[in-house]
Amino acid sequence: MTSRERVQQALNHQTPDRVPIDFGGFQTGIHRRAYEALIRHLGLREEISILDPAQQLAKPSEAVLERFRVDTRYVLAHGPDGFDGTIRQNRRGGRLWHDLTDEFGVVWSMPDDGGLYMDISHHPLATASTVDLTDYPWPDGSDSSRFTGVREQAEILRKQTPYALATGIGGVVYEYCWYLRGLEQWFMDTIQNPDFCAALLDRTLAFWTDYMTGFMREVGDLVDVVMIGDDLTGQHGPLFSPAFYRKVVKPRQKKLVQHIKSLTAARVWYHTCGNCVEYIPDLLDNGVDILNPVQTSAAGMDPVMLKQRFGRNMVFWGAGCDAQHILPFGTPEEVREQVRRNMEIFKPGGGYVFNGIHNIQADVPPENIVALFDAAYEYGSYQHPAACVERRVCGSKPAHGAIRSAHDT
Repeated sequence: MTSRERVQQALNHQTPDRVPIDFGGFQTGIHRRAYEALIRHLGLREEISILDPAQQLAKPSEAVLERFRVDTRYVLAHGPDGFDGTIRQNRRGGRLWHDLTDEFGVVWSMPDDGGLYMDISHHPLATASTVDLTDYPWPDGSDSSRFTGVREQAEILRKQTPYALATGIGGVVYEYCWYLRGLEQWFMDTIQNPDFCAALLDRTLAFWTDYMTGFMREVGDLVDVVMIGDDLTGQHGPLFSPAFYRKVVKPRQKKLVQHIKSLTAARVWYHTCGNCVEYIPDLLDNGVDILNPVQTSAAGMDPVMLKQRFGRNMVFWGAGCDAQHILPFGTPEEVREQVRRNMEIFKPGGGYVFNGIHNIQADVPPENIVALFDAAYEYGSYQHPAACVERRVCGSKPAHGAIRSAHDT
């Protein structure tokens, strides 16, 4: 099979020749420090390009993607004309800082002396009222200049390569609210000032609706997967009241998902970390097709349970190896063994695309990264003996039939 056919069959809950492998996105990528160590380990010499400055993700080269037999490639938009995404150096408190102001006015900062990521240093709406939202300089999601050259990029990948195409992550309707407001204040707002929350969510929804309209106009007929996401849950469950989610957040997320689906036949991929079991039925109701990163180390995220309860309706994208314990601190043999076990659970009947659980962090040894992807290829074959567990896990035979900031998409 071609990579595109392989991914499409997996998304259709059919069994391809092997489980597709993804690597290199905004939630399925690699920290620049881990990437530097990886290319040294592989004996490659290349200039490293930064995909996402906030997360400090490297853009994997074609040589690395081919080495790991990656079946996906990414189609990315960019900042609009007039947006200055320059990272500036400033001194504060006796330290040198790297500062980036995104399209929404949120400032992301990283210290020069040892910082691993950019964290938010300024929430521009921290003290705003509902009235203030009217006069705030919101970015224009419909600015077509952010999509200049995107169709040409997508057409080259579609016509000249065998890979499945995914967008960079966008549609960050919920999370951008607390980026603008500050996390503590936002959580207080959900209880004390829900009308403000609704008004702010309407603003972020409007931006992402316009953005997706323009993006899908350019590439909706060429991409296989549209990636969106908001972290709704943490290690032990929902980060805020499920009642607030269902009353205020969910209707707006559903509007965006349904809008995307009116513009493209591509599948909608949704990212939320943590124990999100409670929300999987809501995400399915919204129209989401794919769940990422499938954090099996979180409480309640038992792989067998997930596959049995939701595997016929939800595609799982991730769940490769425990990113909190085994991938950074285990041996290559332990990494391989967990990949093997997770493959046995998730691959029967299709509906599974392999990746590690979220981005590969800075301290992950290159030997473990190689073990991760080599094991995915070895144990991902549907001819492998692990496929015999299909009836035990699924109970049936397989069916055959843009972001942390807008400029990061």
